Amino acid sequence: MGRKSADEHLNLLFEGILTLRTIEDCENFFGDLCTKTELREMSKRLYAATLIAKGEKYADIVEKTGLSTATITRVNGCLRDGNDGYVYVLKHLGEKET
Repeated sequence: MGRKSADEHLNLLFEGILTLRTIEDCENFFGDLCTKTELREMSKRLYAATLIAKGEKYADIVEKTGLSTATITRVNGCLRDGNDGYVYVLKHLGEKET
């Protein structure tokens, strides 16, 4: 598969995600798209990001999420030096809570 095709496929995926409006829409789409294991792992990574942002220790995050320290380190690296995807989502989730 060429680079252009891969980019087009990713764009289609992201455009599809942007059409989702409710949690139920997300549950239905991601339930079809991903395995239960994939969804569980993605949700654990986002939860780990929230715990890292709160200053929790790795050992506590491992205990709460079941993720490996390598995965937690990767999430932490993304929070520090990534594309700001986690930062953006955590900021907006925080705004919903207030």
